[in-house]
Amino acid sequence: MLNEIPDESVDLIYLDPPFNSNRNYEVFWGDAAEKRAFNDRFGDAKAYIDYMKPRVAELYRVLKNTGSFYYHCDWHADSYVRVMLDEIFGANYFHTHIIWKRTFAKGLSFKGFPNNHDTIFYYTKSDDFVFNRLYLPLSEEYTEEFYKNVDKESGRRYQLTSLLNPSNNRPNLEYEFLGVKRVWRWTKERMQREYEAGNVIQTKPGNVPRYKRYLDEQEGVPIDSVWNDIHPLSAQSAERLGYPTQKPVALLERIIEASSNKGDIVLDAFCGCGTTLVAAQKLNRKWLGIDISPTACRVMSQRLWDIFKLDEGKDFAMVDLKKSETELRILPHFEFQNWACIALGGIPNKIKTGDYGIDGKLYPIDVEKKKKTGTDLFGDADIYYPIQVKQKDKAGRPDIDSFETAIRRDGRKKGYFVSFDFTSDAITEIKRLDKEGVIEIIPITVKELLRKEALG
Repeated sequence: MLNEIPDESVDLIYLDPPFNSNRNYEVFWGDAAEKRAFNDRFGDAKAYIDYMKPRVAELYRVLKNTGSFYYHCDWHADSYVRVMLDEIFGANYFHTHIIWKRTFAKGLSFKGFPNNHDTIFYYTKSDDFVFNRLYLPLSEEYTEEFYKNVDKESGRRYQLTSLLNPSNNRPNLEYEFLGVKRVWRWTKERMQREYEAGNVIQTKPGNVPRYKRYLDEQEGVPIDSVWNDIHPLSAQSAERLGYPTQKPVALLERIIEASSNKGDIVLDAFCGCGTTLVAAQKLNRKWLGIDISPTACRVMSQRLWDIFKLDEGKDFAMVDLKKSETELRILPHFEFQNWACIALGGIPNKIKTGDYGIDGKLYPIDVEKKKKTGTDLFGDADIYYPIQVKQKDKAGRPDIDSFETAIRRDGRKKGYFVSFDFTSDAITEIKRLDKEGVIEIIPITVKELLRKEALG
């Protein structure tokens, strides 16, 4: 995918690649193939850099000469990453080492200081780049302390600030004003204009005149390189999808607002559950997302629908997903389960152990139609059919018996079973259950799902 992107065509790149830690994240989607880690105590730094360097070099190729690049990492490899990025971008184009406080100190860390921040390296490709200064609002405590004065006529808060020049060696700005001789910030002409406008005041004769700075004219506190105002996602966060390295949308919004303009192209080459794409869409940027996990790509697609009602195939396209039976046979088991559930039109079960034989849920068409009207897809509805998935050449009678038990336990009367094929005794049992009219099991083969996907 990356090699198909033209040279110097992307305005902003954000990268949140696998951290060089000893954490394996297959517990999320069950993506054993998507291990976002290397396997020594703190990871093999050389292996990590060898993995990332050619990818960053390709990203450098596609970045516009006016573009910006952000690399998100943690303490395990940030020093090695910095050296690598200096080699590719040039040390002169390193701008900022952003510290994002992603968590609170861990109480169990008795020996040493807890690691509670991530690092985001900010580079550009040249000296000609987009940067929009961002500000935080002034706190109530700050305004109460420093903007104590209130204009009697307008009710506007203000503070009195110095009009003196920080340099005394400015003879052209040294003059007497309201009986006070000083080296001023402004020319005498401008000082007079501001005085006549009521912006320069002298509290009493002989006092140094001061400038009336109104609160409502201030942009706020400039955002610096320490970001502790964007909180990490908690377990209760409405944004949270269960992805172990998921970042808050607000974090990506800040980066995108600072280093791109409306209509610019934003690229995330390790985009996981699609937070960068969501932030870019919210801010009216164009976007490209790349991830090795087909399940992650499908989650992104669903997320774009849920938030923006963007239709895959109409509003955006997913390319190069695994489609053949051969590729599906070698997918990790839980990855295959997720593919099958989503390809069937259902929702995969996030719980991959202790799911009591139910891998996903399929909501019937009358509930699905609500999706097109913009109402809540699920709401309080309890109408769904269980899905069971087996990555087998042929699912047999024991598999059908187990699924029948799971359906009954779940209080349902119908379910869908996905496998590459079914044995004759499995089909016989399915027909028997159907004839009894108590439980209906619909067998679906992988070939049928692939045909369904091909037809759209």
